[in-house]
Order: sequence, then C-alpha cells, then structure tokens
Amino acid sequence: MSQQARRTELGTFLRNRRQALTRQDFGLPTPPRARTSGLRREEVSTLAGVSVTWLTWLEQGRDVNPSRQVLEALGRVLRLTASEAAYLLSLGGYSPRPPDAADQVQEVAPPSTQRLLNSLPFPAFAVAADWTIVGWNAAYAALYSRITTLDPADRNLLWLVFTDPHLRDMLPDWTADSRHFVAEFRAESGARLGSAAHSALIARLSEASAEFREQWADLTVEGFTSRRRRFVHPTAGVLDFEHHRLVPSDHPDLHIVAYVPEPGSAPATWIGGSPR
Repeated sequence: MSQQARRTELGTFLRNRRQALTRQDFGLPTPPRARTSGLRREEVSTLAGVSVTWLTWLEQGRDVNPSRQVLEALGRVLRLTASEAAYLLSLGGYSPRPPDAADQVQEVAPPSTQRLLNSLPFPAFAVAADWTIVGWNAAYAALYSRITTLDPADRNLLWLVFTDPHLRDMLPDWTADSRHFVAEFRAESGARLGSAAHSALIARLSEASAEFREQWADLTVEGFTSRRRRFVHPTAGVLDFEHHRLVPSDHPDLHIVAYVPEPGSAPATWIGGSPR
C-alpha cells in the first residue's frame, strides 16, 4: 500500500469510527437537529488532546505524519478494539506496542489450541511467551513422558533443557540444541526484560546451571529457523524430526512447536501418539 493510500485509508477509518460513536456513551447532549450518534471533530479533538485542525487534516488524508502518541490517544477516545487500534497504528507506520503486563502469561492452552494439538499425529506442544509449556498432545507425551508428571513450576522449556537429565539424555545434539534455544529465547525477551517473572526465571536458571550462565553471558541472539532435531527415545531408539514453530493468529503470545517426522524415519510409524 502506498503512503497516499495509507493516508486516505487512515482518514476514512478515523472518520468512520468517529461517526459510529454514540454521544450518550460520552455524556454528551444531542444538539438540536443533529444525529444521536457520532461525535464532532471538535469533541474528539478535545477528548484526545489533539488539535481540531490536526484531526481534520488526518481525516482528509493530508500529507501529515501523526505521532504514535496521537494515534494511540485517538484510538482510546474512539474506543477501538485491540485489532482496530493495531490497524490504526499500522496505517500510521507504527507497530503495536508489546503487552504492558509482561509478567502475565498464558498458563493453559486455549481450548481451540488444545484441540489443534490433539488433532496432530506427530509430537506437538504449545509454549507461552516465557516458554512455559501450556499444552501438548499424546504424541508429545509419548516422546517425552515426564511432561505429564512435572510440577507446573518446572514446565518451562528452557528450564527443562538445562536441568532435566532425562531430557538431556534424549538429545544427542544437546550442546547445539541448547545454544539455539538460549539465543532464540533472548531474541524474544525484549518485551519482558526487567519484568519480575523474566528476571526470576533467568536467576533460577543461572543458579541451577553453569552451562546456562555461560551461554546467557554470550549475548547471542538468533531468530527461530525450522531445523532437523534428533531424539534418542528410551524404547523407540533414534528418532529424526523436522522442528517447526507456528503462531496462532488469535493467540500471538503462544507458539505451537511441532516435530514433524522426516519421510521414511522411525517417527513416521507412530500411530495414536505411541511408537510401535
């Protein structure tokens, strides 16, 4: 979309949402011979702390560059939903802010996400923003059986990689795998840096694992890439997967991690979540 197209769309969107408001919701009287819905530009500008001239130019699609603060103020006054507010910011050339409540993470996978996990014939699980494992399917439980008996406080992927000897024994490429995980976790930690929960997790890991302390101190940052993963299962033996990660559109703070069997490999014979 060109800049002019974005400005035009931004103006149309603001005007549409302003005219869709109900005056009574703002405690405003209905002027004589006026509609009962919709606020005037002067009223919106006053409530948002934006000059009426600036608002007029925005609605007209003029060549002006509103700040993030102006668009966020208008979004609050216009009572936009989270999706609408993100759309308004994108029209202004801004990305949505990360959630303020950095310590609030999903504890259980939403029902729709759990149903998706259950429908997959290969190992898959869901992790929250802090990498807490919040849901998994039968195939993942067959691959890593301890997941069903872990204390919820220990059900964090990074914590398990560095502290669970059972999982470590299953990872013949543990050194490379762990370094990937630490670098990816750091890359995703920006919005949570300094939060109490994030600091507590790093402190706990640092105390429990010298290897984590060393890797965390390296300050390596790495975006996720799909890759081959190898496990040594206690009964099924060597299992090769391709590691993928997906983000549900309606739950962007969750990641679905899937281990897809490589063609012709032993995991391809898994049926009903159990190796045969």
